[in-house]
Amino acid sequence: MEFRAEMRYLRVSPQKARLVLDLIKGQRVEAARNTLAFTKKRVAAQVGKLLQSALDNANFLSTEKGLDVELDNLYVKRAIANDGPRMKRIRPAPQGRAYRYQRRISHIELVLAERGTDGATTVVAGAEAAPAPAKAKRRMPLAKNAAGKKKKAAAR
Repeated sequence: MEFRAEMRYLRVSPQKARLVLDLIKGQRVEAARNTLAFTKKRVAAQVGKLLQSALDNANFLSTEKGLDVELDNLYVKRAIANDGPRMKRIRPAPQGRAYRYQRRISHIELVLAERGTDGATTVVAGAEAAPAPAKAKRRMPLAKNAAGKKKKAAAR
């Protein structure tokens, strides 16, 4: 089961938001909250609120809807920062000119999922793991093979 929360039109560039989101991807919720609390980025407080919102969504579904959700086994499955609309602004420049620049806005999406007690993600029935790729055989370079054949032919 997945629980998601989304924050739209956040006044921070997606590149800066991704720096913080990459810190918490794959972490358990408690570890992610601690990481965000001690991160010195301005967007970390907003991401912390978003994480709390996703956790509240999971708590709501577990109590009100009757789903069996273990809140201690939740982890951050996906954290994405997408580009939002850009605000075009003008900065005064020398000799009466103007420079244009853009204020970037981001949409952040956070998805929590429940991890099994053994540490692995719960597997849906019927889903199988993909087979491991076969190892490629190593071959000798052609130059060495050709040189060896010439020596054998000259010896005869």
